[in-house]
Parts: sequence; C-alpha cells; structure tokens
Amino acid sequence: MSLMGSTNMSYLNPKTVILIGIPGLEHVQFWIGFPFFSLCLVALLGNVILIIIIATERSLHQPMYIFLAVLAATDLGLCVAIAPKMLAIFWFGSYSMAFDACLTQLFFIHALQGMESGILLAMAFDRYIAICDPLRHASILTPLFLAKMVLMVAIRTTVLVGILPILLKRLQIFQSVVIAHSYCEHMAVVKLAAEDVHINKSYGLFVAFVILGFDLIFVFISYIFIFRAVSHLPQKEARLKAFNTCTSHIVIFLEFYILAFFSFFSHRFGHVSPYTHIFLSTIYLLVPPALNPIVYGVKTTEIRNQVAQICILKHDSQ
Repeated sequence: MSLMGSTNMSYLNPKTVILIGIPGLEHVQFWIGFPFFSLCLVALLGNVILIIIIATERSLHQPMYIFLAVLAATDLGLCVAIAPKMLAIFWFGSYSMAFDACLTQLFFIHALQGMESGILLAMAFDRYIAICDPLRHASILTPLFLAKMVLMVAIRTTVLVGILPILLKRLQIFQSVVIAHSYCEHMAVVKLAAEDVHINKSYGLFVAFVILGFDLIFVFISYIFIFRAVSHLPQKEARLKAFNTCTSHIVIFLEFYILAFFSFFSHRFGHVSPYTHIFLSTIYLLVPPALNPIVYGVKTTEIRNQVAQICILKHDSQ
C-alpha cells in the first residue's frame, strides 16, 4: 500500500498522522470492519442495558453491581474512543488524524484500560470482604467508601496515563507520520520518533507495571484468601455457592489480563507479525466490553430476570 511507502524525510512537529489500520490486511479491512462493528454494537447495547438495570433495580444497589456499572461505563468509553476512527479507516479510507487528536485518543484508550483494571481490583476486594468477612461487608463497603475507591482509581489512572501524551508532545522530530495501527497506541506513536525515546519507553513500562502489574498481584492475593476461606466452609453446598459468586469476576478478570499482557509484551518483546499483533490488540479492546455484560447477564439471576422482563414487555407492547 502506498501509505506504507518509506521515505528518508523527517518531520518537524507534525500536525497530522496517518493511521493505516491493520498492516498486511488492507485489502480485507472493509470486511473486517463488519465483525468489529458487531462487537461494538453488542458492547454498546449490552453495557447501556446493564447500567439501566443496575440503576433502576434496587436489589442491585450493592457494591459488586455498582462496580459493575462503573465497569460498563468504562467499556462504553472504550468503544466510543476507538470505534469511530477505526471504522472510518476500514470503510471510508479516512487515514489522516490530527496529531493532537491522536494524543487525545491515546490518553483516553490507555486511561480507560487502566480504569478497567482498577475496577476489577475493586471488585476482587468486594468479593474478598463478602466471603472472608461477611458480617462486616456492609459496614466496610459503604456508599462513601465505594465513591472514594472509584475516585482513587480514576485519579491514579488519569495522573499516570496523563503524562504519556505530555512526554510525546515534547518530541519534535519524527522519522515518519505513518502509524501501523488502527488506533493511536502509545508504543506505536513512540516508534515514529527520530529522537531519543528512552524516557517514553521506560515510563510506558512503568505505567503498565504500576497499574496492570499492581492490580494483577493484589487480585491474585485476594483470591488466595478467598479460596482458602471457601475451602474451610463445612458444607459442599456452601462452598459451591460462595465460589459461584466469584465465577463471573474470574472470567472477566482472566479475559482482560490475558489479552492485555499478550498485547503488551508482543508489541515490545515479541516477534509476531504486525497484522497479528494489531488484529489481536484491537480485539483486546473490543471483546471485553462486548463479553462483560453477557457474562454477568448469564451468571446473575437478578440481571437475567430484568432482561427477561424487558423482552416480555417489548413483546406484549407489539
């Protein structure tokens, strides 16, 4: 593709960048856009319905479901941040993007990823208290405490991720303005620079490990205590019931972190083909938002019942 043609030019403070989509798959990008659009549609509808159900159903005004509503809002934000430009590239050949808009997209994508990781940690803490110290669950996880936890996650992510575009903005000379990606990702932009980018790379690793690494470690610690507490329950039915309250979170947690770390390490240290990495990293951003409401909808009786009621009312009104 001509957009990939390399030159010996360098660019001083470029005003625009070129996103080519999925390198190596340009000839089928138009068709790839349809399953990606379907994922976005499922994510948008599923998460909007989830937020409405949690907001209107009083029995779901519990810490786990409040965190789930925040997670759903985060997933909606991810879809809005990535889908419009990506689909414009695939369907309409809209490759150019203002450099400042690229940095803005980069910030929101990585900040929302960090927010999702923090909310998964908060949900693990909720499960830990609910199973290991159930009598104090309501007194510990008060509405004020929940608000403080969400605010802390948001501040942590905003401050840490907010420095990424600031460090990129200080770079002036670029060897190319062509980003081999379907969205503005930090390392993809860093690789365009013709200057020393050790600070950018090191800080990117620092942010990844402080957010994803920290959260992953503490989620694991939470589940070690949870599994130990569950194993000490006297009755098999009680053990199964306690474990069943964690299965939805475990599925979402594994889905998020496995895809996240594969995308992260393959971009920096792997030798996978560019189109494989870009394709999988895009799936990593779109699959969890689509799957999360389905997983909780299937596993949570209250949510399942509310969805069934909505469907029945819609059928009766026709």
